[in-house]
Amino acid sequence: MAYAGNRLRTMIWLISIVLTGGMLASAAELTVAVIDFQQAVLATQEIQKAQKDLEAEFGPRQQELQKLQQEIQNIQDQLIKMQGKLTPQAQRDLQMESERKQREFQRKSEDLQADVEYRRQEVLQRVSQRMRDIVQKLAASKNIDVIIDADSTLYFKPALDLTKEATAEYDKLYPVK
Repeated sequence: MAYAGNRLRTMIWLISIVLTGGMLASAAELTVAVIDFQQAVLATQEIQKAQKDLEAEFGPRQQELQKLQQEIQNIQDQLIKMQGKLTPQAQRDLQMESERKQREFQRKSEDLQADVEYRRQEVLQRVSQRMRDIVQKLAASKNIDVIIDADSTLYFKPALDLTKEATAEYDKLYPVK
């Protein structure tokens, strides 16, 4: 919620700069461009490669979780199928085994999510910072006064969109190894 409020304040601030800048600098024309920053970042070859790397790195753990989940389901099925045929001790043993495996599944699942999220954020932060630098260089080279995130606009002409150009420049400056 605070993020949305900050975005709104930023947009109001940018609009006021654009409007006042237009009034104060009647001789100079204000140049504006738009970028879908999130799309520009996610479309980079580095992000695409990182996604595949994460899948390869964490795939075995995901498969282990699926196997554990299947074991839990098998125990549950066995408890249902054998209801009334098991001794009370055997039923308690199976229930305890199911609960133990469920706790193990929960713990491993949370660990996996935390590890994946940490690695994902690590890559996203690096790529986002590099993309910001590229956007600033594009603005300087094209004499653009203001670049607005497409998420903050209701409408813009496609000719103003720098998203693909920024992604292409990123891929050129930071080729995937």
